[in-house]
Amino acid sequence: MDLLLASTSPIRGTLLANAGVPYTAVAPEVDEGALKAVHQGSDAELATVLAEAKALSVASRRSDVLVIGSDSVVSVDGRRFSKPAGRDSAAEHLRFFSGKRMQLTSAVALASGGTVGWSTAQTANLQVRPLSEEFIQNYLDADWPEVSYCVGVFRLEGPGVQLFERIEGDHFTILGLPLLPLLGALRERGVLVS
Repeated sequence: MDLLLASTSPIRGTLLANAGVPYTAVAPEVDEGALKAVHQGSDAELATVLAEAKALSVASRRSDVLVIGSDSVVSVDGRRFSKPAGRDSAAEHLRFFSGKRMQLTSAVALASGGTVGWSTAQTANLQVRPLSEEFIQNYLDADWPEVSYCVGVFRLEGPGVQLFERIEGDHFTILGLPLLPLLGALRERGVLVS
């Protein structure tokens, strides 16, 4: 059975490739805004809904594949954030994050034949250090537009690590893919050798 990744995220693909997982990336067809607008549950529930929707959007088109879907949700002070609409929006997000605790929840799901067979979500806590206006502008000069694709306006594997003074949680979850649980689920399904 072929393994598909319902994502065009470079980091999620890199994580799978580095772990030795053979896959093909396919863009999902999901209206994330519509799902977020009607969701009333927790961040973990929302991240799972989004991950499952992405997996199903690809799995429903083919019955002979196993599809990985993944998504992340960021909250600060009880407010959920989406990817920034532009550089000014990114700067506003960073000003709001400054000196506060960020909760980042990533979920991953496996779907086949139009049915979700497995999903999980994990949350990490990231303490954003106080950010000066000069730092924010220099940071965006250095890492824009790459961080425009990131819900928390950072890439931990890049200059974004400078936003934080403390991080608690799984590294892969912070990068947007709870990799260790996913690898276990793939072994259970015989996709990877156990």
